[in-house]
Amino acid sequence: MLKILHFLLALIILAVILYLTSMNRKNIKARFIIQLIIIEIIVAYFLLKSAVGADIISVISSGFDYVMQYAMEGTKFVFGSVVPENFVFFFNVLMPIVLVSALIGILQYLKVLPLIIRGGGWLLSKINGMGKLESFNALSSLILGQSENFIAYKNILSEISERRMYTMAATAMSTVSLGIVGSYMQILDSKYIIAALILNMLSTFIVLHILNPYDYSKEQSFEDMSLHADKKQAFFEMLSEYILDGFKVAIIVGAMLIGFIALLAMLNGIFNGIFGISFQTLLGYVFSPIAWLLGIPVNEIVQAGGIMATKLVSNEFVAMLSLKDQLTHFSTHSVAIISIFLVSFANFGSIGIIVGSVAALNGERAKFVSRHGWRLVFGATMVSFLSALIAGLVI
Repeated sequence: MLKILHFLLALIILAVILYLTSMNRKNIKARFIIQLIIIEIIVAYFLLKSAVGADIISVISSGFDYVMQYAMEGTKFVFGSVVPENFVFFFNVLMPIVLVSALIGILQYLKVLPLIIRGGGWLLSKINGMGKLESFNALSSLILGQSENFIAYKNILSEISERRMYTMAATAMSTVSLGIVGSYMQILDSKYIIAALILNMLSTFIVLHILNPYDYSKEQSFEDMSLHADKKQAFFEMLSEYILDGFKVAIIVGAMLIGFIALLAMLNGIFNGIFGISFQTLLGYVFSPIAWLLGIPVNEIVQAGGIMATKLVSNEFVAMLSLKDQLTHFSTHSVAIISIFLVSFANFGSIGIIVGSVAALNGERAKFVSRHGWRLVFGATMVSFLSALIAGLVI
């Protein structure tokens, strides 16, 4: 009973914060919000507590394990004896992105992904109270990622309203791309990664129903959009492009990790020298109320808050590695909550990525996204909070 009351308290606080920051309170429809919360709790229970859900996650996880093993074959061929037997982040986490990217390209070329996205978008639109384009965008962001996602509807980008543009960008920041999921699984428990993918999508609908509600029926028709780029490619031309894109992502993630981890280490050293407390510990105190609201025990909230804040100011990989190093300091319940909180692109660096992606297609829409950068991070962080909160309730 105490756990449920704690959950309701956190849920009410979240609702109040979102209501106070809503861009259009008059259009908030409570029915869809309550409906989606109930659905998300059921989905969370199914994925994290039921035997059938555990079996499904096990099958998906095994599939990714096989992909990682095959990816390692390519890595060993190129790098040879340089690849060590023990875990090394660059080889075990970053290089498999190349193979996963190639597989996504093949499924895209065979029209499998567009079919899944269209069908899934139609189904989601029946339960979330949003338009088909918003529902399409949620699946598209999950599969293609926050950069490639905008290409899917580039032909109607100029006709999308500003409110709808915010929804598109917020959804892209609240999810993660399928191409990087296997890499997450090399760091954290796969069942939390897979559960977070689904929970984040549902949480995004809930948060946006409060933060940015509008009349979806008056927006651009879903059927008018294009799921494909205009250019036609031969199979091997497409495959080469996706392989190179995957390698670029791996190198970019590696470069960002080098920079962010080095900067955090430097800030920790400076703060320790001046104040006698590390920068991450200071962030932990700032974020500790959030950790407490999520149901993390009081003796763990400072460390948990520090990891959550690390995700916000750097990226999810840095935070995941930090959690991996501190697993023994947390209970299983806390690890589940923190892990699910970390699985999204909700950080300040994502603002630049999304703005750059949109700018390449439409300069005016990019300016709008840039102006609302802070609000996008706020909304995406609330999505992570809600997903972790619901996961904590059922675990």
